[in-house]
Amino acid sequence: MVLIIQLFFIISIFNAAQLYAQEPTALDNCNGIFISYIYTTGKRIPPILNTEPTKQPYRFESSLDIVNNGLEELKQWRVFVGFQHDELLVSASEVVLADGGSLPLGVGNGTIFAGFPNPDLKTAVQTAGDETQMGVQVKMVGTQFGVGNASVPMPGNITLVNDGWTCPRPTMNGNATMQVCCIKDSNFKADETLDVEFLPRQKGDLTIMYDVTRTYESNYWAQVTISNHNLLGRLDNWRLSWDWMHDEFIYTMKGAYPSVVDSSDCIFGRQGQYYQQLDFATVLNCERRPTIVDLPLEKTNDTILGMIPYCCRNGTILPPSMDPSKSISSFQINVFKMPPDLNRSQLTPPQNWRINGTLNPDYKCGPPVRVSPSEFPDSSGLPLNKTSFASWQVVCNITQQKGASPKCCVSFSAYYNESIIPCPTCACGCPISTQSCSTNSPALLLPSQAQLIPFDNRSSLSTAWADLHHLPMSTPLPCGDNCGVSLNWHLASDYRGGWSARITVFNWDEITFADWFAAIELDKTASGFEAVYSFNGSTLETVNNTIFLQGLQGLNYLVGETDGANLEKDYRIPGKQQSVISFTKKNTPDINIAAGDGFPTKVYFNGEECALPELLPGSNSHILGLSVTLAVLQALVAFLFLQQ
Repeated sequence: MVLIIQLFFIISIFNAAQLYAQEPTALDNCNGIFISYIYTTGKRIPPILNTEPTKQPYRFESSLDIVNNGLEELKQWRVFVGFQHDELLVSASEVVLADGGSLPLGVGNGTIFAGFPNPDLKTAVQTAGDETQMGVQVKMVGTQFGVGNASVPMPGNITLVNDGWTCPRPTMNGNATMQVCCIKDSNFKADETLDVEFLPRQKGDLTIMYDVTRTYESNYWAQVTISNHNLLGRLDNWRLSWDWMHDEFIYTMKGAYPSVVDSSDCIFGRQGQYYQQLDFATVLNCERRPTIVDLPLEKTNDTILGMIPYCCRNGTILPPSMDPSKSISSFQINVFKMPPDLNRSQLTPPQNWRINGTLNPDYKCGPPVRVSPSEFPDSSGLPLNKTSFASWQVVCNITQQKGASPKCCVSFSAYYNESIIPCPTCACGCPISTQSCSTNSPALLLPSQAQLIPFDNRSSLSTAWADLHHLPMSTPLPCGDNCGVSLNWHLASDYRGGWSARITVFNWDEITFADWFAAIELDKTASGFEAVYSFNGSTLETVNNTIFLQGLQGLNYLVGETDGANLEKDYRIPGKQQSVISFTKKNTPDINIAAGDGFPTKVYFNGEECALPELLPGSNSHILGLSVTLAVLQALVAFLFLQQ
């Protein structure tokens, strides 16, 4: 018996020695943030496309593990996964997409994951090695294309994108595991004045604050503040949306309103079962993803719906370069919670924020980040501030989506050339039906009077002009630009000491643009700007080579398209505003206006970058030896003949 015990003891010691003799894993060797991507399984799914293998869909399942092996807590972790097989991500646990997208979503160019509901990873020291607080595992299911049955399709890269961390290129462990160890950047200097409990507030083109100002067991009040920081960005008729993550619903609001007032999802859902005594007839919205819109100006002093600072501007948020007081929009919202979150301190902001407007830039918004509590003036009038119970910041930046079309365009003309060079064909997207027009042919040059005629009515005039000047024409004729707003930049004069241009803005929509603005980027000549005569104009100090134009007081409305005087004969008339701009050559004596220095390199209308012509007016192009007046008269005669 003693011999057996001794033998068992020797075997135990041997096994223990073997255990400690094992080489440490990559995770053990990482004293920072360890990230691994593991491809679990995949299979072909319908439809079966034997003749098009590159389009064949495959289901994939994978996991992403993030572990904090360092000595510093990682707040609001964000990890980039470089998907590269046209992936459509269907589900992902424990995360949200950092750009505010909602699943299912195409992530073929890669995507950034942000932690939710646990955005922070504590250290082993803080938790005595509690792996549930040190790390997170994201389980993903999605669709890939053209990867084949036998292959293991891996992402191109995985990396931590939080500030202050560096990651080498990931390595492969076998053919189905990619891993990387990220360490603190020794050159990164954090702001030591900040409260270590919260992350610093970030800068962006647009920021949204979600401040909880009152909290109760079953509900809370939050103030939402949208602030525009981009000198050329703006929003008109803004629409703000988000996802509730814990079945919350909107009971009431001040300063804004849901686009849909409907409580049916609550009545037939968990909310109705729990809040049986609540009158859901007064509940505003129970959608998982509500859309919020601004109130009209007349509701500003409404004691029930208004009386909120910066509310009720009909959805217009101007750039701070126009009016700082109108670059902010704010509203209050009363949110009811659901079990198990019935606690005053259990506060969860909505996720997947998006904001857009009419003829405005596209914004992509990150996840809400917990920041230090905001301060508000005390309602009593005393000289003190009250802090919110909790504050989150959402940062949105202007992005150009892949394949997105502009919403406005520019045409060029000059005193030395008879023709208008119009916006490119399909500059703002092609029409739904393209059977009667060509999407590939270049736009036809136009006489100046054609600018006031809707595109659908220009065919006779443009073909007559092309025939008169022996210009090539395609069959069918080119499609239009399909832009709601167009601008014409005309070189009006060029002399020894200076030059001038005329800008005309046309509104082909029925929407009226209040407080409109245009920004003109002139790489070589902006420094010579002198004056604009029918608009307000100035150069932007922080935006290089850019002239900022806006309507004068009382003339700051760009009206929409209207009917002509005679509905049977007259064309619809676009809204139009025009001004001459003068420049000096004192600081730019070597510029060549006719060679292109007098034409913009970028043009913005209400923050949206416009499409530019593909060529410039030539000084010798389409000059027939006739006077300009005679050429125009000939075109008009031809046009009238064709009309008859």
